[in-house]
Amino acid sequence: MKTLPPGLQAHLDSGATTLAWCWRVIRRDGTVYGFTDHDRDVSFDGTIFEAASGFTGTDIRQSIGLSVDNLDVTGALQSERLNEADLAAGQFDDARIEIWRVNWAETDQRLLMMSGSIGEVRRGESAFTAELRSLSHYLGQKQGRTYQYACDAALGDARCTVDLDDPAYKGSGTVTAADAAYLFSASGLDGFADAWFDGGLVTWTSGVNEGRAMEVKRFTLSGGAAQVELWRSMAGAIAPGDGFTIIAGCDKTFPTCNSKFANGVNFRGFPHIPGNKYVMAYPVSGDPDNDGSSMQ
Repeated sequence: MKTLPPGLQAHLDSGATTLAWCWRVIRRDGTVYGFTDHDRDVSFDGTIFEAASGFTGTDIRQSIGLSVDNLDVTGALQSERLNEADLAAGQFDDARIEIWRVNWAETDQRLLMMSGSIGEVRRGESAFTAELRSLSHYLGQKQGRTYQYACDAALGDARCTVDLDDPAYKGSGTVTAADAAYLFSASGLDGFADAWFDGGLVTWTSGVNEGRAMEVKRFTLSGGAAQVELWRSMAGAIAPGDGFTIIAGCDKTFPTCNSKFANGVNFRGFPHIPGNKYVMAYPVSGDPDNDGSSMQ
């Protein structure tokens, strides 16, 4: 149960209200956006909440306990500051969002109804729907390390220590032909082996996607011509002449860490944990080591 500020309570008790919904969106890079369902802009706490942005929301439902409360926020892609390209590029992934109930005639009379972060975003031709998750969903995320075969470090971070500026692991290329928004041919990468950049990262240095990045699904090299396939389409069209850098990929396994990066000493997984085969093993005639290798 929420306690209303005295001014807002008195406004509600008056019987004639001037209320509006306001949404404040704070991206991970610190950029702040404000939207309201009122027909004029509303301003408070240093944020201008843009009117006529097409924002609507489902009912806010909050429960006692640690269950995750969700709701959907729907909006039209008509704001100059909120467009499909930024959504597709992941600029709003896990952005923080606040929902306020505000007396637009006296903005000091307001109440924070819910805060959380943006989850799944579904885009259409002219609108989008964003899932808003309450802050309790962070409690369901894994924290700390887990015992697993794969490495849990990010390639090139302080725990991994691989130098991604090493020319052996980083290349620069130029698009020569684009078959789709996720598939293109490039020059400048003929010095690398086939599949070297599988699972790596492309960062665009020029073109309409400049500054954006996307994971590499497949890297092939044939006759000196490189072809790069991305996991997802870029927000903007890829065009011949676009420049990019590309980082080698790592599949998080010990053999790759040891042979591709010569970094086995810093491997952050547990490759020698006995698997299910050993858990279920039992003595079998002809299996002198009793390691399950002769299991039927």
